Amino acid sequence: MPHFVIDCSQNILNKKAPNEIIQIVYNTAEASGLFEEGDIKVRINPFEYYTIGNTRGDFIHVFANIMEGRSIPEKNDLSKKIVSELKSLLPEVPIISMNIRDFEKATYYNKSMVG
Repeated sequence: MPHFVIDCSQNILNKKAPNEIIQIVYNTAEASGLFEEGDIKVRINPFEYYTIGNTRGDFIHVFANIMEGRSIPEKNDLSKKIVSELKSLLPEVPIISMNIRDFEKATYYNKSMVG
């Protein structure tokens, strides 16, 4: 169920293969023990057109959308670990960040839940 969406500057994909970046996020999320094995979804959106403080510096930002119920310390630890792994993979990238948003169980549906 968790969705990890990686926004990044297009140039990031010249530094590392998309699948390598995706796998780092996947592996770190799986190792956290917060999610069921096989439920983690990760995708990447490279941006050709963007500005950061009126510059064209490289960036990575991970948006995590997870089902409510995890504690703030658990979410904080997950963010820190994913950012740390990406920093190790791409130490020359000046901006690497992440945030986590909770889905509400009461309003979440997927195909298998509809009769």
